Amino acid sequence: MEVDIDSVSKGKKTQRIDKILGHLGYGSRSDIKKMVKLGRVTLNDVVVKDSGTQSHPYEDIIAVDGERVVYREFVYLMLNKPAGVISATEDTRDRTVLDLIPDEFRRFSPFPVGRLDKDTEGFLLLTNDGQLAHDLLSPRKHVPKTYEADVLGDVGEREIALFREGVCLDDGYVTLPAKLEIVGHPRQDQDRVLSRIRLTISEGKFHQVKRMFLAAGSKVTYLKRISMGPLSLDDQLALGAFRELTEEELTLLKTYKRASEDGC
Repeated sequence: MEVDIDSVSKGKKTQRIDKILGHLGYGSRSDIKKMVKLGRVTLNDVVVKDSGTQSHPYEDIIAVDGERVVYREFVYLMLNKPAGVISATEDTRDRTVLDLIPDEFRRFSPFPVGRLDKDTEGFLLLTNDGQLAHDLLSPRKHVPKTYEADVLGDVGEREIALFREGVCLDDGYVTLPAKLEIVGHPRQDQDRVLSRIRLTISEGKFHQVKRMFLAAGSKVTYLKRISMGPLSLDDQLALGAFRELTEEELTLLKTYKRASEDGC
């Protein structure tokens, strides 16, 4: 699904044809120059003679080999990250989240907004919108992130009260207040007692959820992020699957961003 963009972006000035096509992954400037020489590029149904020709990417009709080019500056992807994949754009040893998306999106050079541990599953936003990513990750914005987890032991009122006050981590840092909910009653699993919990935090310290439970005398055995800010993981997305944000989700995200700015 194509997502509309801000009217501010649509009002931008004209750009060179080679820059427009290069941004969309049609090749390098030299590649596009060759395409133009071969008559493969048209602008408003007229064959382009010069790859430096100026065009308005949102108003003009640009086509390559007769197929219309749909221009957009940013992409916004919701990924259900599986365990075993790292939240990075490249790695020499492990698969990264970018390995889970096709070339048509990788050519926009998206990156993960924040990170999930290698063994953590769930919601991860990928985008090339640096400003939006910065706003969502800014410590002063306190963007809430909600996780579901299996935790060793019978987690209950003691932990709820402890997390509500803030937890002192192993390095002496005291976390901001967090909301802990008990989702499932303790159950037996391979001779272990496990509690299913839901935890909402408003910061993103290294291994924070796991360290909070360690400080409380327990251990996380399974962890999944289910939401970030105003967005929740689509429960129809299988592990390793992704989709673009809908227009409603993108509007919600940008409205949330503006509201958090007004509250600073």
